[in-house]
Amino acid sequence: MAAEAKTKPTDVSVDDFIAAVPDPVRRADAEVVAALFAEVTGQRATLWGPSIVGFGAYHYVYDSGRQGDAPAIAFSPRKPHLVLYLHAGEARDALSPRLGKHKTEGGCIYVKRLSDVNMDVLRELAAVSYAAIKARYPD
Repeated sequence: MAAEAKTKPTDVSVDDFIAAVPDPVRRADAEVVAALFAEVTGQRATLWGPSIVGFGAYHYVYDSGRQGDAPAIAFSPRKPHLVLYLHAGEARDALSPRLGKHKTEGGCIYVKRLSDVNMDVLRELAAVSYAAIKARYPD
């Protein structure tokens, strides 16, 4: 039997989750990203697991048989970084150099503060990432 996904959507209020972020800069950045991702996707935010704010969703099935649901795009206001979960691909690779100060690893972009990034590029990254996921995993 395939393992069950650990990160699932919850009924916890995203507004309450963001309001509880202890660092005021990280909290303000989370509010901005939440509004941006909602605008780009046209989706309401959902808290996935204890700390991931996701927009939209898709169902995946791996060759191993493992399957589950995941947010189409997401972010998490973690203590050291604001983590952006955006689809890795050619479009992201092309846009990332223009984003500003950040680090990438897999499907994650790590940002210390939004003031370090170009918000127009972040908007474009979110849009192309969301479109890529929806094209690969249509409803």
